[in-house]
Amino acid sequence: MVQEICVFLFSLTALGVLYIMNNVPAFQEPVVILEVGVAVLVAVFILVYAATRCDPPKDPLFYVFAEFSFTCIIDLTSALEYDGFISGFMEFYQKTGEPYLGTPYATMMCYWDGIVHFIIYLMLVHRISNRKQYRTLGLFWSGSLCANMIVFVPGIVAGKYGSEIRPAFWLNMPFLLVPIWGAVSLFSRPRDVPLMVTYKAEREQKKALIWRPVDLFFVIYVVAAMGFSLFRGLAVLDCPLEILDRYVIEYEPYLKDPVGFPKVMMLLMLFHALPMLGCFAYGLCTPGCTWTVFFAGAVLQCQWSHIGASLHPRTAETYRIPATALPPVLLLNLPYAVGPVLLALRCQRQPEYFLSLAPMDSDHTKIVSAVQPPKQRKTTLAHYINRTQRKTHNLTA
Repeated sequence: MVQEICVFLFSLTALGVLYIMNNVPAFQEPVVILEVGVAVLVAVFILVYAATRCDPPKDPLFYVFAEFSFTCIIDLTSALEYDGFISGFMEFYQKTGEPYLGTPYATMMCYWDGIVHFIIYLMLVHRISNRKQYRTLGLFWSGSLCANMIVFVPGIVAGKYGSEIRPAFWLNMPFLLVPIWGAVSLFSRPRDVPLMVTYKAEREQKKALIWRPVDLFFVIYVVAAMGFSLFRGLAVLDCPLEILDRYVIEYEPYLKDPVGFPKVMMLLMLFHALPMLGCFAYGLCTPGCTWTVFFAGAVLQCQWSHIGASLHPRTAETYRIPATALPPVLLLNLPYAVGPVLLALRCQRQPEYFLSLAPMDSDHTKIVSAVQPPKQRKTTLAHYINRTQRKTHNLTA
């Protein structure tokens, strides 16, 4: 509990750093902002490392979560100042740092980072400090932040702010690369699944899809989500179909906002989410496939920023969702955002159908191979009993 409290309090010092930079003109030059930003990131790492020397965490991701929690306060401050709730902290950054942070999409993105990611970081620090597993929550974070930056960085370059890139733009690179490394690290770890005898998993995997109504519902949802991803992807690619033009004009004009972020997000959903949804549909029909919450975090973050920006008062009225079209647009977008989360929860809470089964042992007891890391499989109870029985048989013989 002590370490997460320290991380929380230490993150609040970001307000002091912003206040000083906002009131000292020497810190407001574009190149100086980049230099100060790098120096602050390095200083935060050193301070966190020094503060944990008495009981150093064994997981290097601890330092990532502590470092990024500091930047969450900066993002939250940026969003609050752009929306007029506070002032006196980010005026310099709005002018000479990253002016695209004032776009409604980036503002909603900063709210997500400053609130949701910040809470996740504190939870992850708590679990690491207490030597608890955190793979599931960590994958949700990495999926969310990866999608965040994959849309944000190309959106800056490809949108109308591509000609206004300043040196501070490069401060986004750690937040683009580190979650990818974190995802690779977390995917290589054993799943957070309790040990179970697999007769239950075997029984579940023998059921046809028609006798699994929840999975049947999710298959229908996934197919619908694939169609929606394809539909909006073609819309931003200026497909000449009349139905696409009508949808963009009457329902989601934000898809044509020249800021660039909505177009990049729809292309991300078209070329990455669509194939992944297809894999999900296959996995719901085929036993033994494994699941993560990486995709759920990515879609939820993207949809939060997209829907929020579509309704934000600073979005030009031309690109805002019309009041008459709001119910059908929300009816399409909200399930698209929440569905992957519910699907991930279903796979985590009842994983029997999605686990790979190990071969039969001599005592006809099977274990779930996906549950244990390879080094631990040799020390299972079934293996120990078999070895003991063989020794006893040799002695009696």
